[in-house]
Amino acid sequence: MSLVLDMVGKTVGEEMHLEDISLTLEPGRLYVLLGPTLAGKTTLMRIMAGLERPTGGRVLEGGIDVTRVSVRKRSVAMVYQQFVNYPPLTVYENIASPLRIAGLPRPEIDRRVREMARMLHIEELLDRLPAQLSGGQQQRCAIARALVKQARLLLLDEPLVNLDFKLREELRVELRDLFARQETTVVYATTEPLEALMMGGEVIVLDQGRLLQTGPTAEVYHRPGTTAVARVFSDPPMNLVRVAVRNGVAVAPGGLHVPLRAHLAHLPDGRHTFGVRAAHLSTRRRGEEDLEIPTEVTLAEVSGSETFVHVHHGGVDWVVQEEGVHEYALGEPLRIYLDPAHLYAFDHLGVLEAAPAVATERR
Repeated sequence: MSLVLDMVGKTVGEEMHLEDISLTLEPGRLYVLLGPTLAGKTTLMRIMAGLERPTGGRVLEGGIDVTRVSVRKRSVAMVYQQFVNYPPLTVYENIASPLRIAGLPRPEIDRRVREMARMLHIEELLDRLPAQLSGGQQQRCAIARALVKQARLLLLDEPLVNLDFKLREELRVELRDLFARQETTVVYATTEPLEALMMGGEVIVLDQGRLLQTGPTAEVYHRPGTTAVARVFSDPPMNLVRVAVRNGVAVAPGGLHVPLRAHLAHLPDGRHTFGVRAAHLSTRRRGEEDLEIPTEVTLAEVSGSETFVHVHHGGVDWVVQEEGVHEYALGEPLRIYLDPAHLYAFDHLGVLEAAPAVATERR
């Protein structure tokens, strides 16, 4: 059965948490709820589950209004950031608990518990207590308990955020495969654009309680409808700069001139905003069409095997994502290079006008 949110809103006092959210979620599909902290993701999921009631709008399941129906009477399971397990119960009993509450026969409970434990690679841990497990094993147990219910709606609120990088990679792949085999409606919340892309499915982009854009995840990434979506669906946020277009040339602050060719050729004269992702700027020339921008380093951050270089030019701050670990001094002059083929163009209202070809989106 489809789940429909019809103009759902939530206010607490005078503070708006959600504003007129309308969505239709179909069974057997994965929806990635993407947005920064305080975007409203958890509030929206709690309303979907019946743990909170909206202050406006309706929630419909299969055409039936369930806005005021308790979570206990809905077919829903939820996984949280924290490893929520019952400490006195073994892994087996933790996974079996929702099936015992549902009154399933003992042989059916045993079959489903062992099948789910095998799918999540914890079959050898069934006799252990949660305190005897690693963080990753505890989260696998919590996920198994949610999945074993075979609920019509499965909600995962940043379930991997407290795990280390390797475990997150492993579980992400396993979960994606598990979801593909079920007829459950799955909603997976994350703050990370890269995780949203890895999970695939459909994306729902939220920010400050407002629904910005929905659609196939890769499609929304490649064609963000507004500058707001472009910022949310880039990590670090997409570099944005206001330009003035006249006679086929865009002029940016600091005297940077960008000839309008290919996908930018149709832009009319007037004010626009150009956007480029950090990964598509470089400290070395990579092609004949690259534009050279003289800048000054304001910060260099090393993150794993990449360096994020913050630079300043013509009153505009840019972030360049460089592979490898590099050191830059504060105030150091640095020339960066921009290939216009990677530029996005938005109108004066921030609405997408032109996007790069998908092939140029690959680094």
